[in-house]
Amino acid sequence: MTTISAPGTEATPSRRGPGSVAIRAIVARDLRAVRRSKAVVIPMLTVPVLLMVILPLVVGYAARRASRTGARIEFLDSLPSQLSDPISTLPPEEQLLTLVLGFLLAPLFLIVPLMVSAVLAADAFAGEKERRTMETLLHLPVADRDLFIAKFLTGFLPAITVSWVGFAMFTVVANAVSWGIVDGLVVPNALWLVVIFWVAPAVATLGLGIMVRVSARCRTTQEANQLGGAVILPLVFVAVGQSTGLLLVDVPLAMAIGGVIWIIALTLVVRGARRFTRDRVAGNS
Repeated sequence: MTTISAPGTEATPSRRGPGSVAIRAIVARDLRAVRRSKAVVIPMLTVPVLLMVILPLVVGYAARRASRTGARIEFLDSLPSQLSDPISTLPPEEQLLTLVLGFLLAPLFLIVPLMVSAVLAADAFAGEKERRTMETLLHLPVADRDLFIAKFLTGFLPAITVSWVGFAMFTVVANAVSWGIVDGLVVPNALWLVVIFWVAPAVATLGLGIMVRVSARCRTTQEANQLGGAVILPLVFVAVGQSTGLLLVDVPLAMAIGGVIWIIALTLVVRGARRFTRDRVAGNS
């Protein structure tokens, strides 16, 4: 049974792994704190809604109106053959909608898990310091490794939930906008599923592997966001540049690319868990 030690005494570590009661209790506690923080919740929900619902709706409606004009032919002719060839085999009225909704908006789905995980991870320890709850957290009878894992899961679970719910909403919007013009569903397909369920969690893990460590070293959430942004922003540009390309390869290659991201991300998380100690966090308070 897990017991709470008195302040100033050494905590009895929890050894039950990621599924332990202690980790689940910390995650539940932190998620309640996240729900009460408007500064965290508003950007965490507003940006995905704009990127995954409002923007696809506006762009898809514009593409629908332009689908019977000559603009689509000029646009396709200006694209690389690797992208234009699969689209050009479709009926003319389907080409622009399929291109925009099926391919060009793909970068949005790697930005969202990265952005949400960065926002939550910045609050992981820096937020505790701002709320003056860090001392209570550090005296919990939980191993340092388990405390790190709990903070990681507090960012990972909402990031994946927001990404998957957002993708479900995007699927509804995209197929509703293209209804009556495109024969069948624009999304999802096998490659989309790989991006959403394999690559997106890897990207979220990568962002968390960086930002949880940054948050542990910062005194305020604003400082963590500023410092972490210098690292996360290049990852956003990489995600934007590569996500459309993922939809142009075959499924095994997309899985392999996701596997490389997972290896890098898990390496950062494992190293962060090994190097994380209460003394380092307390020293930066």
